[in-house]
This record gives sequence, structure tokens and C-alpha cells, in this order.
Amino acid sequence: MSEQPQALFPATPEAPAGPRHDTGILPSQAIRELVRSREIQAAAGIAEEQVQPSSLDLRLGATAYRVNASFLPGPRATVRDKIDAFGMHEIDLCDGAVLEKGCVYIVPLQEHLALSSRIYGLANPKSSIGRLDVFTRLIIDRTAEFDRVRGGYEGPLYVEVSPRAFSVVVREGSRLNQLRLRRGSHSYSDSALRRLHEQAGLIDKELGGEDLSSGIPLTIDLPSEPPGAPIGFKARPHTGLIDLDRIGHYDVEDYWEPIYARPKQGLILNPGDFYILASKEAVTVPPDHAAEMVAYDTLVGEFRVHYAGFFDPGFGHGESAGTRAVLEVRSHEVPFVLEDGQVVGRLVYERLLDVPDKLYGQAIGSSYQKQGLQLSKHFRRG
Repeated sequence: MSEQPQALFPATPEAPAGPRHDTGILPSQAIRELVRSREIQAAAGIAEEQVQPSSLDLRLGATAYRVNASFLPGPRATVRDKIDAFGMHEIDLCDGAVLEKGCVYIVPLQEHLALSSRIYGLANPKSSIGRLDVFTRLIIDRTAEFDRVRGGYEGPLYVEVSPRAFSVVVREGSRLNQLRLRRGSHSYSDSALRRLHEQAGLIDKELGGEDLSSGIPLTIDLPSEPPGAPIGFKARPHTGLIDLDRIGHYDVEDYWEPIYARPKQGLILNPGDFYILASKEAVTVPPDHAAEMVAYDTLVGEFRVHYAGFFDPGFGHGESAGTRAVLEVRSHEVPFVLEDGQVVGRLVYERLLDVPDKLYGQAIGSSYQKQGLQLSKHFRRG
């Protein structure tokens, strides 16, 4: 691999102070340190715009491989071994290419890792990608899990891409998923999470008496506000392409069917359909924390909620009452009824090693800080 340019992240004149905590998620400044120490590498370097408050955006390489099935390499094989076994054809992404819905692609990423044994990672789709129902999962060599990077991993990164609702145009350098890095492990007990809520107001209502050690429950918001406004959107089955580089370009009605409240009837999720809905609660993530939506919980119903589950430090922070979570929802196997106020997922909070030197919000171009029910940034806003 060629030498990585160091000018993007020059050394600071003085050594930075140590982190406030020994365990937790790495903030933006710690991610830059991993770039400087070459634990994160890329032949073309790592750009500052890739560094988010508590994660790193990953970039597609120049080639995608259409494969006939999703796979995991297992403990004895590399991803390249599996591409050779299941690959159908190569697609050049340099000038842009279409990834068709219903198909599965494997794309080598530009980033390469050489982590220390104390650092491990978790990946997730970026918010805008999840809201388009583009299913992405990180894969590394010799693993039996998606979206997990074990401590001490040294090797390439790949992403499995499977558009579900819309065919999309991507190109070399497109950023579909992001990597969150951790040192050690940190989790909150029920009592500790309640104390954090008292200090920071994690959601805009009182917490109930149930055990919160698995996260704060979020519920679905189905009444329309203002009256007559949509309560959600359902992806249309036959649409045009979506170019991921075109922001504010597409007409909502060409791709989405608005859903309106039906008093006392709830919302019936049809198997296979894709919905955009919103939480009843407004969420706040303190500057020294990050949060993740638990993507699927069979105890609350046979559906998956929230493909893109990262909430960055500063999400909803400083707003009058936080920011609502937008939920990407699919039902599995059978029709399923959602009713107003029904629990649809849990929000798990985790401490950072330190407060990041950038926070989610307008200052870094974040798209969803004051959102209500909101589609991805690719669609025109009324």
C-alpha cells in the first residue's frame, strides 16, 4: 500500500491531554490519531470530511462485484476467496454505475485497518443510506459476523450492498457506511442510565418503571401533527434511479406514497414494504455520549426498525426539546399492526473517551438535526 499523505492531519504542536475515560467510543480527535499512527490507512489518504463526531465514513473503491448470494467468510477464509467463489461479474465504479434493487454486491473499501488489540469496531449504514432502504453491511476477512471489527484486526474492509426499495447510482468514493471504534467496553445499568437522563434529558418525557439496562424504549408516533399531515411514507414499488450524489433533487411523490392517520385503526405493515416513520419521543444525545438504536427485537414484533442506528454526540442537544428519531421499518413474514405509542425499539447510550472536537449539527453540515418526519436528503423539501 502506498504511503498515506500526512498533510491532511498534521501533528499537533503539543501532545494532547489524555482521554477523560479509559473505555468508551473514540471521539473525532482520537480517530485522527489512529490515522496519524496508520492504524487507519488509505492509499489516497483520509479526508477531514470523513471524520464524524464519533465515527469514520468509509468510501467505496473502484470496483463492485455482483455476487449470487450474501455470505460471511468464516474463520478460515478471506472475503476475496468468497468473491472468487460467488462472484458473477465486475462493475467499474470510477464514472458511476447502477446497483440494482434486489441484487447483492460486494465492494472493497478504500480504507484499510491495522488496529491495536485494544481497539475494535462496529459499522452501520449512514442515515441517508438507511432512509433509502439500501442495506449495507461491513465484512472483514476471517469473520463470522457482519458489521463487527475485532480488536487487533489488520487487513482490508469490504461492504455488502443490497438496494431494497430503489436502484441507486454510486461511484468510487461514495460513502455508504461508517465505522465506530471503541476501546474496551462500557455499558449503563438501569440506575446509571436514569441518572444520565436526569442530568441531560435523554428523551422529552419521564421514564417508566421498566428495567432500562437494555436501553430506553422509543415508541411510534401515528397521529398527524399538524392535523392532516402524513404520519409516514411507504416506498413506491416502481420508480426511477436515485443518484446518491444528488442532494435535494428528487420529487417525493415520484418515490414515496404518503400515509395518513386512520383513527383507532393503527398502521398495518405489509410484508416486504418499506416505511419511513417517526418516534413519538424527541431524543437528546449529550456531547460526551453516542447512542445506537437496537435494530431488531423479536419481543416487540416481527419487524425490523432502524437500519441506520448511530446517533452522534450532539444529536438533538441544545434544541428546545431534542430531535425526533426517524425510523426505517420493514415487516417480516406476516402483516403486523403498529398502534400509536407502541414500543418499536430501544436507544442504547454509550460514553465516549472524551468530548469530541466536533459535534453533530449545522456547523459540520449535519442534515437531520431539527428533523420531524423527514425523508433522506436526496428529496426536495416542501
